[in-house]
Amino acid sequence: MATKTAAKDATAQMEAFAADAQKTMTDTVEKMTKGFEEVSSFGQENLDAVMKSTEIAAKAAEGFGQEVQSYTKKSFEESVAAAKDMAAAKTMTELFEKQSAFAQSMFDGWMKQSSKMGEMMMASAKDVTAPVGDRVNAATAQMKSMTA
Repeated sequence: MATKTAAKDATAQMEAFAADAQKTMTDTVEKMTKGFEEVSSFGQENLDAVMKSTEIAAKAAEGFGQEVQSYTKKSFEESVAAAKDMAAAKTMTELFEKQSAFAQSMFDGWMKQSSKMGEMMMASAKDVTAPVGDRVNAATAQMKSMTA
């Protein structure tokens, strides 16, 4: 009778061990699957952020192109008008005054345009890097949660 009891106890222990091992294995596979899904989702979100940054950069480049084109056209028109005005000068002194005024005007316009382009560049850089920066922040937060 003691042998039957020992055999039953051993069988029960083996069944409990097998059930625990099966549960542990199932839990581990579920955790790994969830982890792979999270990594895949995180990677997709990173790709989406890069694509969004690329779209923003393309729009910014288009805006820069339009701004340069507009400034170039305006400068050309001002140069033509100034050349006509200088051609109408009656004295050398008047010509030098007009030429000096034109040069000052062009320099001031160029400085203003340079400042405007710098501001556009800074704003664009901020906008272009924002989606990727958000993903870096998300990665940092995820790493912190994994170590906590």
